[in-house]
Amino acid sequence: MDNKKAALELGTKPVGKLLAQYATPAIVAMSASSLYNIIDRAFIGQVVGPEAIAGLGITFPFMNLSGAFGAAVGVGASTCISVKLGQKDYKTAEHLLGNTITLNLIIGFLFMMVCLLFLDPILRFFGASDVTLPYAREFMQVILTGNMITHMYFGMNAVLRAAGKPRHAMYAVLFTVFMNIMLVIAFVWWFRWGIRGAAMATITSQTMALCWQMWIFSNKKELLHLKRGIYNLKANLVRNIISIGISPFLMNVTSCIIVIFMNNQFVKYGGDMAVGAYSISNSVVMVFFMFVIGITQGMQPIVGYNYGAEKYDRMFRCLWLAISAATLILLVGWSLSMLFPRQIARIFTTDAHLLSLSEKGIRINMLVFFVVGSQAVITNFFQCIGKVRISIFLSLSRQLIMLLPLAYMLPLLWGLDGVWYSMPMSDFGSFAMTIPLLIWYMKKIKKSSNWQNTRKEE
Repeated sequence: MDNKKAALELGTKPVGKLLAQYATPAIVAMSASSLYNIIDRAFIGQVVGPEAIAGLGITFPFMNLSGAFGAAVGVGASTCISVKLGQKDYKTAEHLLGNTITLNLIIGFLFMMVCLLFLDPILRFFGASDVTLPYAREFMQVILTGNMITHMYFGMNAVLRAAGKPRHAMYAVLFTVFMNIMLVIAFVWWFRWGIRGAAMATITSQTMALCWQMWIFSNKKELLHLKRGIYNLKANLVRNIISIGISPFLMNVTSCIIVIFMNNQFVKYGGDMAVGAYSISNSVVMVFFMFVIGITQGMQPIVGYNYGAEKYDRMFRCLWLAISAATLILLVGWSLSMLFPRQIARIFTTDAHLLSLSEKGIRINMLVFFVVGSQAVITNFFQCIGKVRISIFLSLSRQLIMLLPLAYMLPLLWGLDGVWYSMPMSDFGSFAMTIPLLIWYMKKIKKSSNWQNTRKEE
């Protein structure tokens, strides 16, 4: 079977070619997603107004929280599937696919219901003011209504990559982005549906892509395909999915907590426009960080498969290539942000006050951005091989351990500047914590006989 051959190549094909094969589609998809985010926010900022950008910034914690539950299932399941394919346990891999669908439906529905019932109080807690609350409410009412679709769409894309179909995962994202842009132009600019139109465009495009994903998995010729008997939740599979997915889950929940706290700090020390500037600077960060996410998505099936097959030399080669690529990409992002912050901010707004705050915020936020890539790749590496505790610790190190205390203390000394400078300081601190852990693990694995044996085989 061609599908089985694609899975087996993860343990035989040269690692550099494999990483390019798997990461390039993911990078293209993530880049397109970044482009959409820019266009989406640019339309909202230019057509609806600067207050809408600030309102959109209030929704970031919601998006992170929703993403946390999606990642717990999608990332956990795809990692488990990669390991099982490496062990040639195809029956369990199929049951993991079915359990992924069931979990996404249950969690997506419960999250939607709870959040819709308490939407306004939650948004107030997230930092919404009387000015920004209507915009945030309009956006999230639509997004939450389609939450099950969003969870399923991202979950199925993760499984596509794990099943040896990185190009299909890329096509799904590219289609979603293309449709999103077209619908945003129609809904926001043409029909003037405002921020609600942007949310409708997101859910509609994801629904269309999900239909195509499910059609792929309905093909009985696929190594992993939908069939009866795989949807009933199995305790051991759910436990494995959640145990691995807990790391990205906590990372996203922590991001949610941090954004809530940062929004409130920006409101306290700089007002609603400071929140808007934070939203813009975060959008710029994500443009380049999406490339890194693409690299980590590309390395996940390679690392997971070779770890399951006990081919450690190939596993580490993939890690070093991923670190090098991520660092190089973020160096480009850092250079552009240092040289052209005002021009970048002008994409999102022409408001003079918001423009000035955003220009300064972009420069400070991206100050040591080039070290973030290696930290993200190494954290993902430990997640791919099931080292949950290490992955959780590294996931939390930047935001909970570093950023939260700094974002509280520094503004007491420097006001609004202190809120901004807490971000690059936490970036560098978490990077300094990550490297020793990787060195320790490499020394540990190199002492094993399997490492020596796999090197001889290679």
